Amino acid sequence: MKRLFSAIVIFIFMVITSPSFAENFTVKGEMVSTIHYELQHQITAGDGMKKLVLSFVIPQSFDSPTYKQQITNFKIKFVPDAQDSKTTIDNRGNQIIVATWSNVPDKIDAVVSFDAKNITGLKAFETQAPFPLDGVPKDLKVYLQETEQVQTNNTGIRQLALKLTKDVKTQFDAVQRVISWVVDNVHYVSPPAKYDALYALQSGKGNCQNFSHLSAALLRSVGVPVRIINGVTINQPFNIVWDKGTLTFKLGQGRHSWVEVWFPDHGWVPYDPQNMQYFVSNRFIRIEAGVDNNETKNDGLIRWVQAAEARTKPRLQETIDTNILSDSVDVHGARQAYGPKNLLLGPDVRAEFKKIEIVPLPPPIVITEKEKKILRYTIPFVYGNLEFPEDVDFAFPRVTKNTGKDAFEMSRNFLVETAEYVTTKATQYAQVAVLPKPLKLKTVGLALHKFGGEGWLWVDILKDEDGKPGAPLYTTKMINVDQISLKPGYRWVNFDFAGEQPVLMPGSYWIALGFSGTPIVNWFYTYGKPVGPVYGTRYKGVFQDDWSGALSYEFNYRLKGLTVK
Repeated sequence: MKRLFSAIVIFIFMVITSPSFAENFTVKGEMVSTIHYELQHQITAGDGMKKLVLSFVIPQSFDSPTYKQQITNFKIKFVPDAQDSKTTIDNRGNQIIVATWSNVPDKIDAVVSFDAKNITGLKAFETQAPFPLDGVPKDLKVYLQETEQVQTNNTGIRQLALKLTKDVKTQFDAVQRVISWVVDNVHYVSPPAKYDALYALQSGKGNCQNFSHLSAALLRSVGVPVRIINGVTINQPFNIVWDKGTLTFKLGQGRHSWVEVWFPDHGWVPYDPQNMQYFVSNRFIRIEAGVDNNETKNDGLIRWVQAAEARTKPRLQETIDTNILSDSVDVHGARQAYGPKNLLLGPDVRAEFKKIEIVPLPPPIVITEKEKKILRYTIPFVYGNLEFPEDVDFAFPRVTKNTGKDAFEMSRNFLVETAEYVTTKATQYAQVAVLPKPLKLKTVGLALHKFGGEGWLWVDILKDEDGKPGAPLYTTKMINVDQISLKPGYRWVNFDFAGEQPVLMPGSYWIALGFSGTPIVNWFYTYGKPVGPVYGTRYKGVFQDDWSGALSYEFNYRLKGLTVK
């Protein structure tokens, strides 16, 4: 038993603490699309309303070495018409439409629409920018300053930034080291408790705002100008072809935050600190720029004044729709032999930089059949990708903030519905679970939302074969779709095993959702890989044998049962 216990402890240590293979991908090719965008706000006024103010930002055309955006056909319509409307330009160059109703109607409909032609070009780039920078233009020094959300002068942030950029000679190297650290050390959760840089550093988690604020804080503290960008991502996936199959990337449709880094020889260059450096894809629509997300809040902002005795506040239903009018994607990727550990895409940038070396995982220790028989399962154990916004109606996600006596505002947030429709007849989906301990499995929970249909659902546990789903091991009991609530939002749906509960040794297993009939069910996912390996979310056509398709996100799942002492 003593030898067995040591073996298990060693295995757990290797799984949790050892670095894995590098996942830095160099990508090349082009993505060109024309997207029709439409934002609809329907506001139901509260009682005692004295004034209501809506603001929207007119997105601007933008040009960078890797990402270009051309905006045409911008329109905005209010029903009923605003009693006062004006367009202003703020200190960051954002054009803001401000509409005011002093005699507030019971309902207001606002519709914003435009077309965005987005081009992402991924070729080889060269930058000569040194580090530290020789000088920053006076008008850009605001993007070096500390803010409430970007704590540039915090001791912990400054020490980490100096450590990451020690002995670095080029700006590109400094930026890629910071972004690589953020990619590897911050896990995506939604919603986080706070949205600032320091929270992300101390907790190791956050949403897109935290990724942006922390990246900005680290880079600003060593003299690199960074501005925060707010915009929208669309949920149309795109593929990157590489020598082992296809990597599929998909974002939720909704508001997103990323950054732009200033290079003296290239100007402002976009980065998404979740997985893209020196570019963003053509699935990004750029709307507003500023020093942090407290400032870049004007698109879709609602402000009002109400009587002191008012009992209700206004209610907002927001809908973002996009229609891809044309789309062409031809992108190829090559995995590099240097860091980070988590997935990071970028074009071939020709500049001096140090490669982040990654040590591969040693093979796992195997527990023998004899040793398995003497294990006693007595300790409750829960494992999986557990954090997601349960029971949230994504049509009504706003939070009200008091801004003064009887004055309030309701600004946009970044709570996005990220989910895959997983009961299609054409595609099968599977999620890996890498168990750090032996587990007597009682239930498998999936974060699901039923939209309709009828039929049955179940879960198959599959072997891992060279990092892909293999032969079936166990199957849960079926659940009739009628047993799942139609209530808006995602929640755990638990699948039980019939008869004896399966016993799983430490290692990788695949969870595959099975179905029959015509159910319409979404499975919630988290950006990045908060728990499992980079290629741990797979898909294939139902008539294909090879699970060669890998997804860039991780489905939310929960394994419950008993483990050993």
